[in-house]
Amino acid sequence: MILRAAAAAFARTGYAATSMEDIAAAAGITRLIVYRHFAGKEALYRAVLQGAFSRFAAALEGAPEPGGYGVGARALLAAARADEDGFRLLWRHACREARFARYADALRRHAVAAARSALADRVPPESLEWAAHAVVGYLVEAVLNWLEFGDPSRDEQFAAATNHALRAGVRAWVDASSGKAQRRKSGATERATAPHRVGGPRETIENDGRRHPAGR
Repeated sequence: MILRAAAAAFARTGYAATSMEDIAAAAGITRLIVYRHFAGKEALYRAVLQGAFSRFAAALEGAPEPGGYGVGARALLAAARADEDGFRLLWRHACREARFARYADALRRHAVAAARSALADRVPPESLEWAAHAVVGYLVEAVLNWLEFGDPSRDEQFAAATNHALRAGVRAWVDASSGKAQRRKSGATERATAPHRVGGPRETIENDGRRHPAGR
């Protein structure tokens, strides 16, 4: 009860602007009872972040989502719906707070590793790290904004559309990268097969083995 109330209070106003009195009021208890369980605001905040991190990390460890890349919109949104305040805390607040950023950083590394593994045979090696981070960044922002502005009754539509857009984006990048590689290859082939031209006026080699300007 205290952790849930604290998550809601912290997500609403952030760590610095939230007092223990605010948390006690949100939980419907006195500040004294809060202090019986937690030594102070920082200890309580860390407990909330650790709980959120553990829940979302467990969601990422599930079976790969069809249509996703190691992590998909459906699984991420389901985990976020189960703890909306915790999700917002990790990705809107803690990630920008130097003392607490490690919780969000660790979760991002976890998600990026899953995306990297899923994308390894789909994108060019030189683009893999960018693609893995881009997938996670896109999904996190998409879910955060859906929590804020979306209609919960359309969560499944959101998940399907978001995964579709994600796949389309990856395909477009792969196609663009393949096109660049093909153009580089074609250019190299053209240079290798082009007639060799000696600098200056056109020259011919006569029977005496010496070069003479053409037309002589």
